[in-house]
Amino acid sequence: MGCVNEPWLVRHGATEWSESGRHTSTTDLPLLPEGEEVARSLAPRLAPVDFDLVLTSPRERARRTAALAGFPGAEVDEDLVEWDYGDYEGVTTKEIRARVPGWTVWNQPVPGGETAPAVTERLDRVVARAQGADGPTLVFGHGHALRALAARWLRQPVSLGQHLRLDTATLSTLGWEHEAPVVLQWNS
Repeated sequence: MGCVNEPWLVRHGATEWSESGRHTSTTDLPLLPEGEEVARSLAPRLAPVDFDLVLTSPRERARRTAALAGFPGAEVDEDLVEWDYGDYEGVTTKEIRARVPGWTVWNQPVPGGETAPAVTERLDRVVARAQGADGPTLVFGHGHALRALAARWLRQPVSLGQHLRLDTATLSTLGWEHEAPVVLQWNS
């Protein structure tokens, strides 16, 4: 299973804030018991693949998901942290929109947080690592960052991520059709 340079993306399992819609970047929350259970259920789907490179965000929720899915030795990569929400850390989109109508992380500033160009720069490094691998790459990370990573894989601006819903503890696969980067499966 798997082909050369095929990134497999896993969003971490559910946390208290992911369930309540709070933006979570630097706050290091543990998985909920149901988040741990779903993370364990990924192991049989991932075990048959011979991954050349296994990476994880340094956040506990991603590292724990990796361990429960069968990859306790995943390499921590700081480039896989979630989009830094700055002043919006712990705040829901609904609460932000009460002050900034129509706000999304994809097309509006994040006061005190990370810019789209900064997210692009670090996720391009992850794409380069995956493309340089001798086999499939497995990546454990976060909702907005993985959506942005998929956009960069597709050679598009990170804002394309707004069109790629990504639920907790899901598996997505990127790859190639001839020389074109493609989405092979999403949010599965």
